[in-house]
Amino acid sequence: MDISIVIPLYNEAESLPELAAWIERVMKEHGFSYEVLMIDDGSTDDSWSVIEQLHEQNRAINGVRFRRNYGKSPALNTGFSLTRGDVVITMDADLQDSPDEIPELYRMIKEDGYDLVSGWKKKRYDPLSKTLPTKLFNATARRVSGIKNLHDFNCGLKAYRSEVVKHIEVYGDMHRYIPFLAKNAGFTRIGEKVVKHQARKYGTTKFGLDRFVNGYLDLGTLWFMSKYGVKPMHFFGLLGSVMFFIGLIAVMIVGGIKLYHIYAGVPFTRVTDLPYFYLSLVCMILGTQLFLTGFLGELIARNAQGRNHYEIAGTIGVDKDKIQ
Repeated sequence: MDISIVIPLYNEAESLPELAAWIERVMKEHGFSYEVLMIDDGSTDDSWSVIEQLHEQNRAINGVRFRRNYGKSPALNTGFSLTRGDVVITMDADLQDSPDEIPELYRMIKEDGYDLVSGWKKKRYDPLSKTLPTKLFNATARRVSGIKNLHDFNCGLKAYRSEVVKHIEVYGDMHRYIPFLAKNAGFTRIGEKVVKHQARKYGTTKFGLDRFVNGYLDLGTLWFMSKYGVKPMHFFGLLGSVMFFIGLIAVMIVGGIKLYHIYAGVPFTRVTDLPYFYLSLVCMILGTQLFLTGFLGELIARNAQGRNHYEIAGTIGVDKDKIQ
């Protein structure tokens, strides 16, 4: 099969028939064999009924329905697990992503050799309250991830080589950082294509400012996991050691000054009356706690399932299936 199209959706009943017809037209024009996986993320409208009708009309359209709303990441992860196509396309169900972009995205994966191609909605039809935070968010994501050539991490229209979606896990709200997840999994050939952004035709946007707060928290988590996920002691142990020794040196200085004044017979305030003494103790206590956090994290990581699992890109003279 050439293409698998994964479409996560929530309350998009009005747009689904038009989107399905559009996809079918594009696939037939280019002679692609394809499947469409519509993942209904607990919709409260008639989305599932529409998907059932579309399946009856076109057996290439299939669906999965969640019992409640879990979010876009679980929907994508479920869709990825079911794909059978050589190239996987993800797109939103609100008609803001154009299926006409699919043939070129497919070509970039198959002919140009990209592992992942992300869409870039260079010209957007969104309000300023959405576009400005998006620019700031993307600039931060580029900086942290090191993927300098992407301008729009959160664009729903993306294309993947099949191996990519089978080797990453999208959880929480990590769908915003799939290129980062792919890079961490060793798929570094990441490209970008300018795509057409269309104004929403039906329904209402699911956009909320809270996603930017959550997005930055998730980015911090992903950065930490990519650098210290299997070696937390390198982070917490170093930070804890530095804080402990700063506190220890400060206590020694305060004690040394006290001893000097006693030896010289000069009146001096009691050590326990000095705020520096307590600040020093706090540094030592926090340093000890951070060090123990790193130690415990190391024990957990050492015994975690898959800690020593590495993705093998290829072998020569060795049976890949025997590698543990």
